[in-house]
Amino acid sequence: GIMPYISASIIMQLLTAVVPALEKIAKEGRAGYEKINQYTRYGTVLLCIIQGFFLSLWLENKGNFFGMTIVPYPGFLFRLNTVVTLCAGTIFIMWLGEQIQERGIGNGISLIITASILSRLPSSLYQIWVFYSPFNPAQRQISTFTVVSLFILWFLVIVGVVLFSQAQRRIPVQYARRVVGRRVYGGQSTYLPIRVDMAGVIAIIFAQSVLLFPSTLATFFPKASFLNRIFSQFIRSQGLWYNLSYVILIIFFMYFYTAIVFNPVEIANNLKKYGGFIPGVRPGENTAKYLDYIATRLVFAGAIYISLIAILPSLIMRTFNIPSYAIASFFGGTTILIFVGVMLDTMRQIESQLILHHYQGFMKKGKLRGRR
Repeated sequence: GIMPYISASIIMQLLTAVVPALEKIAKEGRAGYEKINQYTRYGTVLLCIIQGFFLSLWLENKGNFFGMTIVPYPGFLFRLNTVVTLCAGTIFIMWLGEQIQERGIGNGISLIITASILSRLPSSLYQIWVFYSPFNPAQRQISTFTVVSLFILWFLVIVGVVLFSQAQRRIPVQYARRVVGRRVYGGQSTYLPIRVDMAGVIAIIFAQSVLLFPSTLATFFPKASFLNRIFSQFIRSQGLWYNLSYVILIIFFMYFYTAIVFNPVEIANNLKKYGGFIPGVRPGENTAKYLDYIATRLVFAGAIYISLIAILPSLIMRTFNIPSYAIASFFGGTTILIFVGVMLDTMRQIESQLILHHYQGFMKKGKLRGRR
């Protein structure tokens, strides 16, 4: 699928903030963006080759399929065919997403992922219908109260995700008034927005990758019963230890990602350079400490919110006795975060296009008005 491209994009984004050479390239405008995008494509192909190779090894292992032979002719040709097929599919989806982004509205890759999420919605609704069995109460696995509660919870979760996705702390900033000749510069007041969830879904993706790695490693060593026993008890999906490890990793990656992308020292220096200051805070080092203090508190609140959304499917399965994880996953986790985030971003871009073409936006006023 598209996961190798997403992983490569996240890794490149982190490297851009850490490696000075990549950071310099990223600041070169359009040419720098194209260069970083090219490196991301190379990283995508590399990840496809690695994942395709290990997937072919997993398919060749009879122990993963209760002794059944899935691959009749294992060996070099099968592994090469698997790698080439997976790489071709990922590259095609990557190219398709770039075409949507260049010729349409919105982030192409994100829209493809959202379409994939929505395509699973009818299947989940059908599973709810089957488990509820309105015409055969004897086979009913979930009650009417559970069905109604699930839809109410789904609505409340979407509202909560929208509110937290838009939430930000606005720090007031004032600029000193300067007189150059007969003109007066500065003197205006503005604000510095700091989002509550700076990392967002990236922290969940990192945490999932770390949790999946041990269990994936165990499948390649089926004879290591000791490792398999540890991984089955500790990394068992929807279990207590799994969710606890999940939350700890999400909190860690929230702080880790924020520390990389949010640099209070650089922001404080830029404010001081252009004559800006935060009322009641001295410019320079004190401003950097103040911004770091605010960001740390916001990240903790955002980490609790992201962690709750991430483990919500597991809580729903345990609370309402939902037999299918596919149903519960629509009420939390990466599914709801990606869906709401992409929809909000697409709406903002549509809004900007409407205003650009002299139409009144629809996000605040709720009506369109032609050009005059």
